[in-house]
Amino acid sequence: MLTDKRRCTHQLYVSISLASLAAALPLEAQTRAPDTPAQAPSAAATVADPDAADDIVVTGFRAALTSALNQKRNETAAVDSIVAEDIGKFPDSNLAESMQRIPGVALSRGDGGEGRNISVRGLGAQFTRVRINGMEGVSQVSGTDIRGGVATGRSFDFVTFPTEIFSALSVRKTLSADVEEGSLGATVDLRAPRPFDQKSDKDFVFSGTARGIYNDIRKQVDPRLSALVSKKFGDTFGILGSIAYSRRHIDEYAYSAVDVIPTTVYGLAQPSGTANAGVIFPFCTPVGYTYRGVAVNSPVPGYRQPNGTPIGADANNCSTNNPRTGTASAYDYIMSRTGVNGRPGGGVYLPRLPRPVKSSQDQQRLAGSLTLQWKPDDRTDISLDGLYSRFKVNRLDTMFDARSFGRAISNNGQPLTSVREIEVDDNGSLIHGLFDGVDLRSEMQDERFTSEFKQANLNIDHRFSDTVRLYGLVGINRSTLDVNRLQVAIDSNDTRNWSIDFRDNPDIPKIGYGIDTTNPALFQYGPPLATADQRGQLSNFIRRNTITSKTAELNGEWEAAPGFTLQAGGQYRTNEYVARERQLGTTTPLALPTGVSLASFTTVTKGVGSNLGGQLQDFVTIDPGRFRSAVGLDSYAYCSIECARGTYGGVSEKYSSGYLMVKFNTENTLPFALRGDAGVRYVHTRLDTYGPITTAAPAGSTYSSRFVISEVGRSYEDWLPSMNLALDITPDLIARASAARVMSRPSYGQLIPAGSANLVIQTASFSNPFLDPIRANTFDAALEWYFAPGSLISVAYFYKNIETYIQTTSRQVAFQDIGLPLSLLTGTQLSPNDLFTVQRSNNTPGGPLRGFEVNLQLPFRFLPGALSNFGALANFTRVRSDINYIISPTLSRTAPLVGLSPETASGTLYYEDDKFSIRSTVNYRGSFLTAVPSGSVDADSTSNASSIFVDASASYALTHNIKLIAEVTNITNETNRLTVDTVRRDPLYTAYFGRTYALAVNFQF
Repeated sequence: MLTDKRRCTHQLYVSISLASLAAALPLEAQTRAPDTPAQAPSAAATVADPDAADDIVVTGFRAALTSALNQKRNETAAVDSIVAEDIGKFPDSNLAESMQRIPGVALSRGDGGEGRNISVRGLGAQFTRVRINGMEGVSQVSGTDIRGGVATGRSFDFVTFPTEIFSALSVRKTLSADVEEGSLGATVDLRAPRPFDQKSDKDFVFSGTARGIYNDIRKQVDPRLSALVSKKFGDTFGILGSIAYSRRHIDEYAYSAVDVIPTTVYGLAQPSGTANAGVIFPFCTPVGYTYRGVAVNSPVPGYRQPNGTPIGADANNCSTNNPRTGTASAYDYIMSRTGVNGRPGGGVYLPRLPRPVKSSQDQQRLAGSLTLQWKPDDRTDISLDGLYSRFKVNRLDTMFDARSFGRAISNNGQPLTSVREIEVDDNGSLIHGLFDGVDLRSEMQDERFTSEFKQANLNIDHRFSDTVRLYGLVGINRSTLDVNRLQVAIDSNDTRNWSIDFRDNPDIPKIGYGIDTTNPALFQYGPPLATADQRGQLSNFIRRNTITSKTAELNGEWEAAPGFTLQAGGQYRTNEYVARERQLGTTTPLALPTGVSLASFTTVTKGVGSNLGGQLQDFVTIDPGRFRSAVGLDSYAYCSIECARGTYGGVSEKYSSGYLMVKFNTENTLPFALRGDAGVRYVHTRLDTYGPITTAAPAGSTYSSRFVISEVGRSYEDWLPSMNLALDITPDLIARASAARVMSRPSYGQLIPAGSANLVIQTASFSNPFLDPIRANTFDAALEWYFAPGSLISVAYFYKNIETYIQTTSRQVAFQDIGLPLSLLTGTQLSPNDLFTVQRSNNTPGGPLRGFEVNLQLPFRFLPGALSNFGALANFTRVRSDINYIISPTLSRTAPLVGLSPETASGTLYYEDDKFSIRSTVNYRGSFLTAVPSGSVDADSTSNASSIFVDASASYALTHNIKLIAEVTNITNETNRLTVDTVRRDPLYTAYFGRTYALAVNFQF
């Protein structure tokens, strides 16, 4: 049994305090709400060791580790924490990257390689709830389409918040009845500092840090500044404010395929027009070629492709001024591949839009917190917390596409391309090829978005006696995302000698274009020609997403007997999601004004060849500012509901919940120390949602279609029992067991009743407001050995039986059967019989998830001399899951959960003494699925490749008040790689974002 001295020391930073020990605890521990993380220690933290005559004093990183370990030890639930090393100094420059040191946490990286969100025990960001100062919060960003596009879900993007305004975070992997529902993976608590958190006797505290940040690809120094000021007025009132500002410039270079598709995908009809999924003329046929007894060199007015469209000017041209130059041997090679690995269709698999990509960003992040704290007596703690964050990004993406491989005959695509050379591997994946009649496109995407988060909450905690406590909060937060995205493209059609070669590099091909890719005179912009040849692209949308959350809760505790406390509470929350979007009224480029040429608004994208190993080339691109001015874009008209464009919808949720639970500790009543909690939570969810459905516009309307608004209202309820047990087998050995029923709600975008179609790639998508939450029963068990001060070896097992899951299922449907008006096809070459891939969100059976974690925390105090200042952290997690994915109405597949890495690991080696500190961290994440099915034709999934990231940091204390800091991230220049299909593993996306260095100075007074 633990001694009183040791128990008090460990309870100093505990998140859930036991009422039986309340009198022995400092006021901060007594009055803290039981579901919030503890605060950061001061610059020096004392950890009592009952086996030593004197206390051991540790500082900085070691102090933060020890404080977090004490929190974990005294929790009854499975909770891992990270606290600030010092006032205003979090261990890492990114919150998500800090959490990688926690077992079971895997990081997903966003633009520039910065940590964006997390998955916990194999469950992705959409299953993780984040609370800020006790309130649920959502932060939103917009990313490239490969990274999810504009956020419409509940996941939290940590990139929007700087670490400097927080003092602690906790990852709660098992739930108690007093923790609100919504998490299937974990609940993450972020806590901003308060005036009386500091254990220092100082009434005034100031901390400031100035950083210079440099990336070896962008080669530019950027600032990152932060400051914290805290003032206490006696023992009853205090005020604390923090502010952080950073600016970062990012260049990222990548090869992107967008998709990989078989050559059979566009052979959808026989010459008679009868629908047929077989291989019919995937490329332009060579001169004099006969296929299956059908002469393909028809006289003027030209051969008609399988859908009946005339495409040639004469027997020698595939299209106007586009000669048939293909070779019979290459064409026969493709036509002979009628099946691959037993799959129907077969053919050759080609990248849909093989292209180099350069992404440049200008990021600005401003955030701050302000807290007023009043403690009129030892039993009362009242605080008013305010928090603000603004993340502003200007991103310019430029791409150089070979479009012909991703388009059907209706778009003058693959069937107008001649194949001269082709080689594929045994799976049908392209090795190298040489083509003529390839349409090239230089594409620019200029996006400017601002993500803003505001929160204010009032917290009250009062003890009426030693046995009765009442506490609660009321608050509001709002997350707003404003996006303005302009996309412009210029085209060079029917180019010759286009080549692609993967023989030297399986991830990034060498591409030859046959033209001077930097010469704007070879490109066109304007309305399509009479031959349907496109001459560029223009689109622009302006969007605002707003999520407003309001919370009111009240909790009460009554210590009915020593070591036995009853706790009850109620909560009322509302979440409102609103999405509004306007788009340009025109969907095709207009003719350029008189005197304006492409040279008037183009420039050259540089650095592609030098940063992608010489495999790809620099290219001409559109300058967004000059383009806006040259074409007078500000005078263009925008529309939304009236022309069936953009997004218009919303979701309103009301949660009414209550809970009852008992907390117990038998330390003083039984021969063994069993701690725990058991209870049940009830929640009623009311859901009202509305969204757009496309329909034909009334006669005389300017537009061919419009939106009608569909409204859906429903409700459901959940009973969520939970239990957490912690048995102190010995003073240093703890066994844990937890069980709970949990649920996670669908994303907002999935719930809005909406439907739309993309006529270019022939797809349609529909959401589903009748989706049920994902529900699961969970069990956890762990054994933890605290074998020395600040040390831990633990192993944990977890199991989740996911009863229901949400999947996006797809099937092939003729456009006339989709449910959208046929008027949408006006002005296109599509017919009502053309097949579309229709995707819809549905509830499907889930499956089991199981795994284990191993964790080690070891300061080398047992070594002599300076070696005792070393220490190590290490963890390893292995997870397995079996989800039955619905591929089609007649086909299903069992595969791991999307976003689940089978293995993750992290290791840190550090050294720290009174002056100097250095550490290096290695993080490994195994490959994981990003989509099942892939959304592509004849591909089972898309995957993110495994990765290893190595970071390091060091600091040196010049004086007691001044510290120098050096940091470097991504030391090994790791890339981000995506592939499609688990058999072929065709490269889909490979990005380089370089190493990042930082030098900083920290001041404290």
